[in-house]
Order: sequence, then C-alpha cells, then structure tokens
Amino acid sequence: MSGHHHHLDTLRESLAAQGVHTLIAQFTDLHGVAKGKYVPLDQLGILLATGAGFSGPSIAGTGLPRMGPRSEYYGRGDASTARALPWMPGYARLACDGFVAGAPFDGCPRQVLRRQITRLAERGWTLQTGIEPEFFLLQRTASGFAPADANDHLDKPSYDLKSLPRQREFLHELAIGLQACGLHVFQIDHEDAHGQYELNFLHADALTSADHLMLFKLAAHTLAERHGMVFSMMPKPFANQPGSGMHFHVSLWDGERCLFDDEATKRHFIGGVLAHSAGLAALAAPTVNSYKRLVVGESLSGTSWAPAYVAHGPNNRTALVRTLDGRFEWRLPDAAANPYLATAGLIAAGLDGIAKRTEPGPACTDDLFEQPLAALRERGIGVLPQSLGEAVDALERDAVLCEALGPSLAPEFIAAKRGEWIAYARHVSDWEMQRYADLF
Repeated sequence: MSGHHHHLDTLRESLAAQGVHTLIAQFTDLHGVAKGKYVPLDQLGILLATGAGFSGPSIAGTGLPRMGPRSEYYGRGDASTARALPWMPGYARLACDGFVAGAPFDGCPRQVLRRQITRLAERGWTLQTGIEPEFFLLQRTASGFAPADANDHLDKPSYDLKSLPRQREFLHELAIGLQACGLHVFQIDHEDAHGQYELNFLHADALTSADHLMLFKLAAHTLAERHGMVFSMMPKPFANQPGSGMHFHVSLWDGERCLFDDEATKRHFIGGVLAHSAGLAALAAPTVNSYKRLVVGESLSGTSWAPAYVAHGPNNRTALVRTLDGRFEWRLPDAAANPYLATAGLIAAGLDGIAKRTEPGPACTDDLFEQPLAALRERGIGVLPQSLGEAVDALERDAVLCEALGPSLAPEFIAAKRGEWIAYARHVSDWEMQRYADLF
C-alpha cells in the first residue's frame, strides 16, 4: 500500500471512529463568507485528489464563465484541516483550496494567501498571526435587530460579569467545540458595546489562523441559531456604540528566531503596512458599514477604539499599529474582513516595506484620539479612508496589493466593492427623508 493510500485510509478510519459520516467541503468566497457542500465520508479520496465540484459563476467573485472547461470550480480538501465538529455530530469540516482546469485558481482567497506565504518561505520565513474576533449576539425585533440580552445596558459594559454569565451556555459550547477542533481558547470577555463579546484563541501560522477564524464563524453561527440568537460580525451595528474589530497580532519568524526582535526588520515591516494602509483598508475594512467604525469620536462607553490615524506607537491602542515586544498588533481589520485576503495584503505590504527599507515615522506615545486633526497633520500623521469608495480607489492605485491579489481576484474585488459603494451612495435612507422631505 502506498504512503498516500495509507494516509488516506488512516484519516478516513479516524474520522469514522469519531462518528463522522459526512464531510463539509468548505471554501471561502470573495466576501469572506463560508461556502461549500456535504460530501459522504467514502468520497474522501476524491475530495482530496480532485475536489468537490461547484458551478464557478455561482460563486461570488470568481469571474468564471458559464460554459467551457473553466466554468467548473473544484474545492480540493486540505487533509490537515479535517476536524470532526462537536456542535454537528457526524460531520467534519475540511478547508478547501480552489482549483480550475486542474490548476490552483488565483481567484481563490486561500490560494491568494498561499502565494504570499510562498514568498515568505522562499526566504525561510513564516508569519504567525493571532486573530481576535469581536462579535455581537443579537435578536430580531419588529424594528430590526437589538442585543440578544435585553438587560445588557450598562454605560460601560466592558468585562461586565453580570451580563456575561447570561450567555455562558452559548459561550461555553462555543469554546469547548473549538478546543475539540484544536483551537486553544484562552479567554472570553464582554466587550465595550451592548451584546458584544470577544473570544481569543492562540496564534498559529498565517494560513492556520485564517482557517481557524472560518471554523470559529461556522461554529458561532450554528450555536447562536440553536440558542435563538443571531451571531453578527457586522462591524458597526449600533451608531452610538463601539464596533467590532478583528485585530491581528503579527510576528515574523526564521525557524526558531523571531525576526521582529531585530528592531530594523520590525520597523520596516511596519513602515510597509503604514505606507499601504489606504489600500489595505479595502481588504481589512471591506464594507460600507466598516467606515462607520473607522472614525474618531465619542461613543456611549467613551471611545470607539477604532484606529483612524496612520501611525504606530508602543502599546498605543489609538494608533493603527500597536507595537509590542517581538510583535505588533494591526488594529485596522474589522470583523467583516476576509482573513485570507487581509493577511495576504498584510504580508505583501510588509515585504514591500522590508525591500524598500520604509520608515514608519516617529512612534506616537500620546493619545491620538485627543489630538486635533490639524495638529496631527502637522506631525505628518495621515487619516485612513473615510468611506469604502475612497478605500477601493486607493486599492486600485496600489500596484503592490493588486499584484498580491492576482489578476483574477483583484479586478473582481474592486468591481464588487465599488458596486457596493455605489449602491449605498444611491440609496435614499430614512434619515434623508426625515431631514429633507419637507424642509425646502
């Protein structure tokens, strides 16, 4: 028996021993949404070798034709990601890479990230990321959505140990389910808005972290629905409260050595991230709603916690990049970001900074939220795009990021997000009707 068949049989037997009868062949579309289909366990070999077939043009952002050999999209399972799902007994998730006409599809977000990881590997480097998802638990009401916990109404709800226990069953089921899948959950808290929570799991290599984030979302959606709630990663559901970020803790490694222990390498990587921050905003804050989070101003709890200023500083949460020993926290991404595309853009920007020895400017040690905009401009501190339209324009102008996204995905992403912005700009809201309908 060949090694390949032995490994295949071992994996199949292991999954069967855990009660698995069905595989979830899961891929991630342009928008960071999990897609896929169910595949019987006895088809594991085909899923790993050829992949599950999908109609290419039915998947958002592929740009694939409706006919011919390139109309078929195959999600080829990554055996290393196979995990039985405790919240769905009998089912196991495999993260899939996109293939078209037998070759890796450059419009697949997971393949986009793989290409950037390959660039690192050519230097003997790996990127470690720790992704921190914030989210809301909501309920549907006659007027829209509200926090699922009607008694969650403190002015400063962060770390509230009165409301947190009311969601303990959901949060516990989520944590133990993820831990059974190999994620190391180390803390859960109530965040700074009503109905908002954060669950943290340990860092891993960049691809594994993105896969973990998608698995987290699958688990949270299923369990929240089971508890009669809506799990939401909308960046800013309530105008007067903080939004949900998805901060990345980032470190660069050469085997066992952290390259960010060298201050020059760390500084130039950060310099690249800041230099490309406008275009990165389209990837890390990819919705119209994202830019209602990325503003500086007061919220119900006293601050927004969202970085609007392109700056870095030691343990400074008011800057875009918060520097720490041997790593930095990238605070731009919000909860709607596609983790594969955001990470790919981050790597491309950082490598560009290292190649060009880009300086990030002086470290900021003051509270940037308290500074007048004119004073920040005098210091050379820029502001992030203030709308999705501005961010998409910046991405289109950024040759480094567009090259990283690739010739298939870059134009599809830009077209989709520009269309989203235009549709929003043309929408007539209730606010406009109430303000203008009988004013003139």
